[in-house]
Amino acid sequence: MAKKDIMPKKTQTMKAKITRWVKEIVKFTLIITLFSVAVDFWRSQDMPSEAIPSLSINTIDGEWVDIKKMSQDEPVLLYFWGTWCPVCNVVSPSVSWLSSDHHVVSVAITSGDDARLTTFMNYKDYEFPVINDSTGSISKEWGVTATPSIVIVKNGEISSITTGVTTPMGLWLRLLFA
Repeated sequence: MAKKDIMPKKTQTMKAKITRWVKEIVKFTLIITLFSVAVDFWRSQDMPSEAIPSLSINTIDGEWVDIKKMSQDEPVLLYFWGTWCPVCNVVSPSVSWLSSDHHVVSVAITSGDDARLTTFMNYKDYEFPVINDSTGSISKEWGVTATPSIVIVKNGEISSITTGVTTPMGLWLRLLFA
């Protein structure tokens, strides 16, 4: 009589459970991704869709930045955030990490005067340049309605917009494919 290769019943049950869990994780990931894309689309409706508003201004460190000009060389990650924003505390370290190898400029919305922002940046050890939007006028001109908002600008035009929590890999990919 030939010996049959039969998996023990316990192994079959475990394999079925793992397969079911993998399917559930894939479904959950797909639902979250679709929801995230829909929320990004809804939140970014008021933002410029192609040509960007002019943004040539000094940072809190006195550095002159011109987003349109900077974006001619390589994509610029423009980060709208606030010191008061809890979600920004999650995203800002990723933005700071990217700033070592990519053009990054941030706009701090109604977060106090330059001295307060400088203290905050030093305390958090963030490395990205900061434009102080103390009145909220810059963010309003750009149509920002949620923080954090991240705009990728390439050749003076917006190539990508996202809001809320995002990963370092997600930001890096947006810059790579801009």
